[in-house]
Amino acid sequence: MPPPPPGDAGKQRSPEYRLARNSLQGLREDLFRDPFAYRPLPPRATDGPFLRRLPARTRTAAERLPHAVVAGIALFTLLIGTLSGSVPGGDGRALLTGLLCALPVVTTLTRPIGAFWLSLAITPVTAALNGGDSDWPWMPGAFLCHLTVLVVVALRTRPRTAVWMWVVTAVYVVLADGVAGGSYYYYSNGAPMLVTSAFALLVVSLRHVRQTAQQEVSAQQTVTAQERSRRTLLEERTTIARELHDVVAHHMSVVAIQAEAAPYRVENPPEELERAFATIRENAVAALTELRRILGVVRAEDYEAPDAPQPTLGDLDALLANVREAGLDVRKTVTGAVRDLPPGVELSAYRIVQEALSNSLRHAPGASAHVEVGYVLGGLGLRIVNGPPPAPALVKPSPGAGHGITGMRERVSMLDGRMTAAATDDGGYEVAVFLPVEAAAEDSA
Repeated sequence: MPPPPPGDAGKQRSPEYRLARNSLQGLREDLFRDPFAYRPLPPRATDGPFLRRLPARTRTAAERLPHAVVAGIALFTLLIGTLSGSVPGGDGRALLTGLLCALPVVTTLTRPIGAFWLSLAITPVTAALNGGDSDWPWMPGAFLCHLTVLVVVALRTRPRTAVWMWVVTAVYVVLADGVAGGSYYYYSNGAPMLVTSAFALLVVSLRHVRQTAQQEVSAQQTVTAQERSRRTLLEERTTIARELHDVVAHHMSVVAIQAEAAPYRVENPPEELERAFATIRENAVAALTELRRILGVVRAEDYEAPDAPQPTLGDLDALLANVREAGLDVRKTVTGAVRDLPPGVELSAYRIVQEALSNSLRHAPGASAHVEVGYVLGGLGLRIVNGPPPAPALVKPSPGAGHGITGMRERVSMLDGRMTAAATDDGGYEVAVFLPVEAAAEDSA
């Protein structure tokens, strides 16, 4: 059987081979690729639920709390290393041992992977400086140093790096015990190091996994909230398009019917008049067909056009009566010369007042509300304001989805209007809207 082509050799590798190759690549990337790169420890975030309540000066100091903790452990390691390295005669080797033990701990602040290799490197050096009957392969100061470095580096990196550091430490323990050869002069503390570091790294890895899960959940919640807001906006636009479609389609149908019936109301109409009305009817029917083709796509399959006409500002009294029965004390004030407005403006104004009063019922139960309708030159002004809920509230406010304001803004923006919505000084809420209306549109209405 001929051998496979060279290009197909990599495709026929076994899963075990690929797993080993990927593992070695991870080892090289985590521990051997630029290990002494400058990676300073970032300040601690102070936006947590507890720290953000502290004074500004205290929050600034809290940003450097991890650095202070590492520095404190380094000083403690220096002390332990110096005391454990004391030998008769005091020739300075004890202080050198302490300094060597503290150096990798300090290095974790700027070069975490390099600190791990440095901690392994100083281990045999401190053991050689304090020869004789001693712990092997870690002196007490070196033991604390290496354990601290493992934990700090694992906190600063990822679980895979923690696994590789523990594996390298285990290999070092095996080699060191092999060099000692089971000599009774030395007590091997390799097993305690491996067990202690395994538990510490496991706790750190679980913390990493938990933080990652929380970040993913938070990101998913943010995406879900954005999608919900976008979906609500699209649904509101769909509702507006449906309502405008019904209003415009009704008026276009009336135009077509009146244009068809007009010649029969005149005895012996001129031929030019009949052709003009026929043209008007044809254009109205064509416009109605195009309108239904374009805007009809927004209808759901189960949507049925309402039989009753769409509400207008003339129906506000019925709306306010309905709201009063629901428990909201509401008053209405109308200023300016009342006149008919374009159907789209009338419908949007009615819906805005309806939504604002619904928000008052939902968020301020038991409060009073005031609706102001102003017919001004060039448009229509609306102001819906409610007071604060009574102090001993019998009914708790209902939070709702928070999309009512979004729907009102969408209606206002589609009519090129302006809207403000904000809390009042007395604890209530105010919605102010202006819907522009051109003079030609008012005349046609």
